[in-house]
Amino acid sequence: MIDQVELDNFQLLFQINTPLMDVRAPVEYSRGSFPGVFNAPLMTDNERHLVGRSFKKSGQLSAIELGRQLVSGKIKNQRINDWLDFINQNPSGALYCFRGGLRSKIAQQWIFDYSGITYPRVKGGYKAMRRYLIEESNRITNSNNFIVMGGQTGCGKTSLLNKFRNKIDLEGLANHRGSAFGNNISAQPTQIDFENSLAIELIQKQKNSFLLIEDEGNNIGTIYLPHSLKNRSLKSNIVVLTANLEQRVKLSLKTYVTDMLDNYCSVDSNNGFENYANYWKNSLFKIQKRLGGVRYKELLKVLNNAIQKHQKLNDLSEYVPLIESLLVDYYDPMYNYQINKKKHRIIFQGDSRAVFEYLEKTV
Repeated sequence: MIDQVELDNFQLLFQINTPLMDVRAPVEYSRGSFPGVFNAPLMTDNERHLVGRSFKKSGQLSAIELGRQLVSGKIKNQRINDWLDFINQNPSGALYCFRGGLRSKIAQQWIFDYSGITYPRVKGGYKAMRRYLIEESNRITNSNNFIVMGGQTGCGKTSLLNKFRNKIDLEGLANHRGSAFGNNISAQPTQIDFENSLAIELIQKQKNSFLLIEDEGNNIGTIYLPHSLKNRSLKSNIVVLTANLEQRVKLSLKTYVTDMLDNYCSVDSNNGFENYANYWKNSLFKIQKRLGGVRYKELLKVLNNAIQKHQKLNDLSEYVPLIESLLVDYYDPMYNYQINKKKHRIIFQGDSRAVFEYLEKTV
């Protein structure tokens, strides 16, 4: 047996984005992992199920023997080759299983037996890393200074925020723009994956004097903000980005029409426009109760006309009154109500250039 090489400096591991190989089963990986991790399981979901059943019925030795029978011959060689492909590309990485126990030890031993390479495993595995990230996320959130960027829908908060290195792009991490129309073409991460990615960002950026975040509600799509971050944001100073209605409509048209159609068509050129049209219709349907039945029907008619003109003539003009109405009659009243409760926390407000110059000096 080789000497089991373990890594236990979790801060360094995440600080430098150590390449990680996850040898857990796919079902475990899908429930929660870390950004950029390569899943190369020791056992498939079914193999893991059979071994687990054997463990409960006959004990550890029986389960280990069954595992060796299931993962042998060509299957074993293929999995070792998958691991070695990763190792050759990431010689400074590490591997882990759920608790840093038997599966990662077996993988470590097989890699050594096959290649002579001693590849480290993470002490305590995924469970220990996950616990560390939760603790660090709470600690950093409670101890660091934050500045919250607010502003009306369509004013360009995310675009401005991303010009700063010390920002935490919550909507980017959640893969959602934080409104009824905020869905992207790809699915949102799991809650656990979001929390893990957020914690790693906090670890990597905690030495900044301030961290910038966008003003968000309790949730971004299906993702809920951790209590510690939400509570901290409610106590933090606010910088408000302003833009006139024409600018907001123009940016919204690009974001929710032009860019969204391009994204849908890039994934499915045959059905891209149909999927894009359904995105708009489904998004409008989400807010029908708040709009009221009459107003919803009016806007749906405008939307259908806009979609038809867009598809036939590539004319986007019909979207303008629709977007303007949504901004002025739906989003602005909600924003005004919320920002009025936060007036005492506003330290600066201005257009994009003014806010950029202010934050550049401040943070």
